[in-house]
Amino acid sequence: MTMTEWFLAELESEAAKSRRVLEQVPTGKRDFKPHDRSMPFGYLSDLVANIPSWVGYAITMNELDIAPKDGSSRRPVPLNTSAELVAALDKAVAQAREALQKTTDAHLATPWRLLAAGHVAFEQPRSQVIRDTFLHSAHHRGQMTVYLRLLESKVPSVYGPTADDKSFG
Repeated sequence: MTMTEWFLAELESEAAKSRRVLEQVPTGKRDFKPHDRSMPFGYLSDLVANIPSWVGYAITMNELDIAPKDGSSRRPVPLNTSAELVAALDKAVAQAREALQKTTDAHLATPWRLLAAGHVAFEQPRSQVIRDTFLHSAHHRGQMTVYLRLLESKVPSVYGPTADDKSFG
């Protein structure tokens, strides 16, 4: 199995898990935070919906500046419903899938850089960036399940049964 084949399978697995969580996001709770230092639920939900697009960035761009000096931003438009979140996820997954289908393992071994205001935050092989993207997605998806529980929303099965969903995801 090539890296691209493995990443495509992982993308589909991660997307299904994220979809189940995003489908449970209640409308009107974008500003909810379980703690003052926590990120708002809306921002967290938008993040989970859009993280798969980072796979495409890692393949099609050589670097990304998350805080460019000119002030432009890649922040997505806030999504207000679970349907909007799932649609954004589907779009991000399609972009990532297309990029993975068009790349090679050799390209995934080449370096990619993340910048902040023109300064290198890190430089890693693209394959490591993609792997870390999947881990990042799982982390924030886990945070979302805590927020869902605190909001008394259904917590779906992601890796196994929950008190609300007895399936195995």
